[in-house]
Amino acid sequence: MKYVYQFSVILLVSALGELLRLFIPLPVPASIYGLILMLAALITGVIKLEKVEAAADFLLDIMAIAFIPGGVALITAWDSLKGMLVPALVITVVTTVFVIGATGSITQLLIKAGKRVKRNDCDK
Repeated sequence: MKYVYQFSVILLVSALGELLRLFIPLPVPASIYGLILMLAALITGVIKLEKVEAAADFLLDIMAIAFIPGGVALITAWDSLKGMLVPALVITVVTTVFVIGATGSITQLLIKAGKRVKRNDCDK
């Protein structure tokens, strides 16, 4: 019963994301709205982590399996995709390097900010 409740909470947030997509005229997928809503609800405490954690862990555990149908579909469409292989690989490599660099830079800034906060707390 715990899983049914937790999946219901996740589905409700996803449904709210779908509604936001209908009412906000931006080219943003509904899943992104849902993720932002879930993040906001978790940060503010509207939804406690314990209320969705087990179901979320399960979904993360089966994520690789969820990509199998998409991968098979790509294999079956290989003839159509051959011409886009080089541009897709270039875009993938460039964006991956950018994301790694941005993530590293932001992490370093947060670590430095955390050290400054600890030093200020020790000075008091």
